[in-house]
Amino acid sequence: MNARTDAGTRIEKTLEAAIARAGGEGAPPQLAAAMRYAVFPGGARIRPRLALGVAGACGNDQPGLAAAAAAAIELLHCASLVHDDLPCFDNAATRRGKISVHCAFGESLAVLAGDGLIVMAFEILARAGVEAPHRLAPLVTTIAASTGMPNGIVAGQAWESEPEIDLSQYHRAKTGALFSAATRAGALAAGGDPDAWRPLGEFLGEAYQVADDLHDIASDAADIGKPTGQDAAHGRASAAALLGVDGAIDRLDALVADAIASIPPCAGAAELKAVIRVAAERFVPKSLARVAA
Repeated sequence: MNARTDAGTRIEKTLEAAIARAGGEGAPPQLAAAMRYAVFPGGARIRPRLALGVAGACGNDQPGLAAAAAAAIELLHCASLVHDDLPCFDNAATRRGKISVHCAFGESLAVLAGDGLIVMAFEILARAGVEAPHRLAPLVTTIAASTGMPNGIVAGQAWESEPEIDLSQYHRAKTGALFSAATRAGALAAGGDPDAWRPLGEFLGEAYQVADDLHDIASDAADIGKPTGQDAAHGRASAAALLGVDGAIDRLDALVADAIASIPPCAGAAELKAVIRVAAERFVPKSLARVAA
């Protein structure tokens, strides 16, 4: 089993254990089903893979804690998708190639499913923290800050309700915060320096958001598993609208290059760079690949 496959297996096993525990005896069955539906099958699991990649580069002396941190970040990401799709926000009918949670289970259960996933993220961190209690507080603080106010993904969602948006600030909160948390949490779980890994997460977070903006205007909904044209429909700022398609692709290329260059010297640097390059190849929509070349 190669390192990438092993990382994927650890992420899925950790998520499965958490979801199974939440759906145990006495749990409301519909809510348990909605939470499972929101998590499985998942997407590319980019954020948790990034967290485990950084943990590995830092030695990963506490693999259980690193897996919990990675899974916690994925649960928070899944929760944000459930809430983002709600009628009060994007009112999206599909997500990850299937019916969105609120369409499948109803709006009330979708709200509760997202809430449950947020709480679950911190529960699995607490459970794993007994392995290295001195690392738990900074992990919780880092991941919580990336989720809440004033600069986490909750704040990022809230910026869409403001009359004026600073595009960079909006992107840093809505997308970049959780990517930055992934790199820093991976380092913290392995006893590394989180600040040294912050730039990698920030560059990748912005790159992913630029890519998402490009997919919104240039991809087919069936290919990306969610509705397209959402930025224009909701009047949201986007890199594609601000920079144009060519400018957005140039910006994306520059951000990926900056991300790779920011990786600190470490034993696992070469493999981590390879993982990022492979992931980056999927960033640009197929219809724009010739432009990007």
